[in-house]
Amino acid sequence: MTEHHGSESEDRADAWFHALADRTRRDILRRVLAGEHSVSALAQSYDMSFAAVQKHVAVLERAGLLTKRRQGREALASGDVEAVRSVGVMLSELEALWRGRISRMDELLATDTSTDTPTTTEKD
Repeated sequence: MTEHHGSESEDRADAWFHALADRTRRDILRRVLAGEHSVSALAQSYDMSFAAVQKHVAVLERAGLLTKRRQGREALASGDVEAVRSVGVMLSELEALWRGRISRMDELLATDTSTDTPTTTEKD
C-alpha cells in the first residue's frame, strides 16, 4: 500500500467517523437507506432549520454515505448501501485487529504469571 493510498483511506475513515458521530446524521442516514427522501421532507422531521438539515446532509454526502440528485426544484437524498457496507468492513477489520492484540496480551500475561516464582524476603 502506498503512502498516498493510506492517506486517502485514512481521510475516508475520518470522514465516516465524523459523519456518523452525530445522532441527527445517523438518523438521516437510516431514513435515506430505507428509501429516497427529499431534503425538505427530511427537514420536517427535525426540530431545526432547513439549512441545518441541509448541512447534515452535506456532511453525509461528503463522506460518501449518501448521494443527492435533483428532480425539479427538489434535492433527493439516497443512502449509499455499498459505502455503509465499507464502513462495516472497516469496523470489522479494526475489531479483528484489536481482538488479536488483546488475545496476545492475554497469552503474554498467562505465560508471565505461570513462570513467576514467589520471592521471599527475610526480615531480621
